[in-house]
Amino acid sequence: MIQDFLSTHHFNLIQILIVAIGYLMPLPLSYLAFELWHHYRQERFIMNIKWILLEIQVPRDVIKTPAAMELIFSNAFYHKSLKGFWEEYMIGAPWLWFSLEMVSIEGRVHFYVRTPSRIRDLVETQIYAQYPQAKVVEVDDYVWNVPQYTKDGDWHMWGCEFTKLKNDVQTIKTYRQMEELKSGTKEEYKVDPLTPTIEYLGSLGKGQQMWVQIIIRQSLKKYHSHKAGKHVNFDAYAEEYVKEVLRPYTRIHAGAGVGGIDATEIRAPSFLDESLKMWVTNLRQIHFDTGIRLVTLAEKKYFTAEQFNNFRRSSRLIFRQYAQPYSNELNRISPTQFDAPWSDPTGLALTKLKKRMLDFYRLRTFFHPPIQYAFKYPALISNFFPSGKPQLFVLSTEELATLYHFPGMVSETPSFKRIESKIAKPPSNLPR
Repeated sequence: MIQDFLSTHHFNLIQILIVAIGYLMPLPLSYLAFELWHHYRQERFIMNIKWILLEIQVPRDVIKTPAAMELIFSNAFYHKSLKGFWEEYMIGAPWLWFSLEMVSIEGRVHFYVRTPSRIRDLVETQIYAQYPQAKVVEVDDYVWNVPQYTKDGDWHMWGCEFTKLKNDVQTIKTYRQMEELKSGTKEEYKVDPLTPTIEYLGSLGKGQQMWVQIIIRQSLKKYHSHKAGKHVNFDAYAEEYVKEVLRPYTRIHAGAGVGGIDATEIRAPSFLDESLKMWVTNLRQIHFDTGIRLVTLAEKKYFTAEQFNNFRRSSRLIFRQYAQPYSNELNRISPTQFDAPWSDPTGLALTKLKKRMLDFYRLRTFFHPPIQYAFKYPALISNFFPSGKPQLFVLSTEELATLYHFPGMVSETPSFKRIESKIAKPPSNLPR
C-alpha cells in the first residue's frame, strides 16, 4: 500500500524526510517553548526576591568546634520541600539558596551570609543558638564598591570556580580528621582547618581584595543510574556507587541466609577501610548542592601586572589543605585566563569572561544562570561568547562546616575582625 502511494505521488527520499520533519517538528518546538516559559517565570520570581547581607562578628574567646556550624546548616539552610507543577512551572518558584562568604578587603577579614529576607529571622536565631556571643548585623553589599571590569580600567581582576576533582561521593578532608574532638581537649591543641585560609586572607595589603563565596541549596542534583535505568538523587546514586566499588569483593551465597534467603559476604581489602568509613559516614548526613567561586582584585596604581599574577597564582591554592589524595579534593575550573596567546589575540573573549565572572559573583548566580548562559555553545563561538552553566557538586554538612565556620581561639589572625567583648545573650529586639 505504501509502495503504491509513493509510486503514484512520485515522492523521493528528500521529500519524505521533509514531510516527516514537518510532522515531528512541533514536538521539539513545544518542549523548547515550555523550557523557555519555565526559565522566564523563574527569572521573574527571582527578580522579586529581596536579599540581605549579614555580617557575623565573632568574639575572641569562641571555643566551639565546626560541629556547631553543622547544626546551623541543617537548621537554617536546609529547606527540603516538594513543589507541585503549578508552583514550579507556572509561578516559577525556585528552591531557595544561600551564599556563605569569606572576604578580605585590604587584609580585613569578614564573614558574611547572604539570605532571602524572609529567612533572616531563622538564620539569625540559629547563629545565636550556636554562637550566643556573636554579633549579626545587616551591612551594605561590598561587591558594588568595585566597578565593573574593563580591559583598560583601574583594577586587575581574576576569578575561578571550584568543584570536586573526583566523584561527588568521595569526600574531601574534613575537620573531624584534622582535630582531636575528645571531651576536655584544650583549645590550644586543636587544629582548625580554616586557619591557613584566614591567615592568607589577612595577609593582603593596600589595594588588594579577595572574595570567596560558597553557594548552597538542598541537594537536587540528578545522576544517571545504570542499575535503575533512570535519573536518581544523590543518596540513591551514592549507595549504588559504594556497592559498585565493593562488587569485586562481594560473594552471594544462595539460600544461605535466615529463612533461606541469599546471604551476602563482603571482604573488602584493608586499603579501602578508611575510604569506606568516610563514604558511609558521609551518606548518613544532609547534603547540599554547592558552588564555589573565587575572585581576586587589585588596584593597578598599587600593583603591576606581574605582581597581580603572583597574587592570583597563590590565591587559587587556598583550599589545598582539604586535599585527600586517596579520596578527593577541590579542583579549580573555569579560570578567567587563556594559557596560549593565540587563544584570544584581541583580548575581547578574556574581557567577556571576567565580566561574566564578576557579574555572577555579584548576583550570586549558580543554580539559575541567565538564559544566554544556560547552554553550552560550540567551541568556536564560546571563544567569543562565554557560555555554559556553572558546575555544581554535592557536599555534606560535615564537608561544608569544614570549609566555612567561625574560627575559634586557635585562630589568632590579627586582621580578622572580632568583637572584643562577649554578648550575654541574643538581642531581644530581633526583627520579626
